[in-house]
Amino acid sequence: MKPAAEVLYDVNGGVAVITINRPYQLNAINNAVCAQLTDAFGRFEQDGALRVAILTGAGDKAFSAGRDLKEVAGGAPRPPIPVLGDTVHVSKPVIAAVNGTAVGGGWIFAQMCDLCIAADHATFGIAEAKVGRGLHWTPPLVHMVGSRIALELMITGKNIDAQRAQAIGFVNRVVPYRDLLPAALAMAEEIIACAPLSVANAREMVRHAMNMGVDAALKTGETLAARLYESEDSREGPRAFQEKRRPVWKGR
Repeated sequence: MKPAAEVLYDVNGGVAVITINRPYQLNAINNAVCAQLTDAFGRFEQDGALRVAILTGAGDKAFSAGRDLKEVAGGAPRPPIPVLGDTVHVSKPVIAAVNGTAVGGGWIFAQMCDLCIAADHATFGIAEAKVGRGLHWTPPLVHMVGSRIALELMITGKNIDAQRAQAIGFVNRVVPYRDLLPAALAMAEEIIACAPLSVANAREMVRHAMNMGVDAALKTGETLAARLYESEDSREGPRAFQEKRRPVWKGR
């Protein structure tokens, strides 16, 4: 019998739902998950009909418990965890739908996504210091939550609940577990209703703002906006508003 896929890929309208499918191993990240997630995000990036991706985990216990340490202990090669914007290029928004524990690599996955919705029973933690692993992926976290909170999370290894994760700015929304995927899909539809070039511009501006000072980021923003205002969509938006209809975005 063919083994079940470690990563599931489903399409819901303009949304790709990507699910880590190892619920009995707390969706731990093994080599197969790394390879299949890379393929899934590549597939999403290449499909022009898809505007948003949702990353989640199977079951209600874990989004991901991080790297599969049993596989590591067995001496298997360790490919890098596929991180958006680092080892994997994705130019469209990705929402993390955190359905349970997100620890170590699970935290990395929640951090790498553009937005994050969490089930109300979800927990988050950076456990690397407890198992002697590195924290090279944490610099973006300092921008997200501030240096003191980021350092506390990194050097204590303690978990926080979804409500605390929202309070520090790591999570956008907290919902009951039964509403998690519907809430993520609803957020995706809100994004899809907006002009795709404007969405791409916003993602790019946030990244630039994290990488440079305010003055430099403002000048970069002017350059990016100038290109945006030359697009067909920049004319379609005001026209649709004037004609009292929903805009028809073309992404150009």
